[in-house]
Amino acid sequence: MLDSAFFDQVFWGNTVKAYFLFGGILFLGLIFKKIVSKLLSKLLFKLFSNFSNQSHNDTFVALLLKPIEVFILFTTLYLSINQLKHPLEVAVFHHSKLIGNTKELIPVSLGDCIDRIFLFLIILSFFWIILRIVDFISYVLLHKASVTRNKADDQLVPFLKELFKTLIIFIGFFTLLGFVFEVNVLTLITGLGIGGIAIALAAKESLENLIGSFTIFLDKPFIVGDLVKVDGVEGTVEKVGFRSTRIRTSEKTIATIPNRGMIDGVLENLSLRNLRKVAFTIGLTYETNADSVKKIVTEIETYINQRDGTIDGNASFKSFGDSGLNIEISYFVTILNNAAFLKIRQEINLEIMDIVMRNKSDFAYPTQRLISDKPLNNDHEKEIGNDATD
Repeated sequence: MLDSAFFDQVFWGNTVKAYFLFGGILFLGLIFKKIVSKLLSKLLFKLFSNFSNQSHNDTFVALLLKPIEVFILFTTLYLSINQLKHPLEVAVFHHSKLIGNTKELIPVSLGDCIDRIFLFLIILSFFWIILRIVDFISYVLLHKASVTRNKADDQLVPFLKELFKTLIIFIGFFTLLGFVFEVNVLTLITGLGIGGIAIALAAKESLENLIGSFTIFLDKPFIVGDLVKVDGVEGTVEKVGFRSTRIRTSEKTIATIPNRGMIDGVLENLSLRNLRKVAFTIGLTYETNADSVKKIVTEIETYINQRDGTIDGNASFKSFGDSGLNIEISYFVTILNNAAFLKIRQEINLEIMDIVMRNKSDFAYPTQRLISDKPLNNDHEKEIGNDATD
């Protein structure tokens, strides 16, 4: 059996007993940190047993395992290193206004530096755990929201998640200032004065976007999954954050629009429409007689109104154009699905072409007719056809 005098021997300023304690705590912490972290994760999950079901247990452990392991690691290192004395001291300069603004040396021990470093890391890992708990709560809420018919909760959960995580980060920041750097947080906040006003003015746009996000949730001009059009951008709403709204465009790109722009601009919620309108104009050649024009207009209007999927079809002789007789056509499609809509529009366009051809007419295109006072080679007028871009 080892003599107690052996443990009292001093090497490099520390006893053998201190080295044994240092090694023992470090060894046990490194060996059991994974087991302890899993145990703590399962114990924490019991706090949410009424909030979630057992199937969420694996997700909770997966989210909390890493940050708890890091927290245990830093705590173990801190406790083990604190078993040793750190005689080394360093000197730092400090301004003293009481002595003519001179500089004086203040000794700082290595132990103080280590304490502050590990306190910083432990607090950081602790707030990491809190952020992961927020992630888990939002995960469960999103799962519950997905089984409901109301899509507003699908939009609200990600917003609240970002909001709470931002608040936790701010709280963590001020906690580090107070406990690690010994800053009087209350004095700092109350002493901002004019600087705080300047910061508020600089953050004016961010505050407007935040207010815009609350307006979106209260007024509900759209929800996640709606097809919207705002400022020339058309797409499906994927996410509403507390600063901006993310839209998936028809080109499958992501457009990020500030929430202020979503409520200040003209916004069209295309998902709320019950019909899709089609309106266009065709031109018939001037060689088409009046009877043919009447037949073409009547047949087009009759076809649109009698076919399935369209209502309120209208065709009329609108005006005499530069290149032809303008026929205005409009109708509404009752099927909102985009693929079905495109198919119906195509079928109608093809039928219009057949109707025009059956009535011995043709589609007009821009032309120019040059009449010369000098006789041409063939002694008649020469007609030159030009593209629409001429």
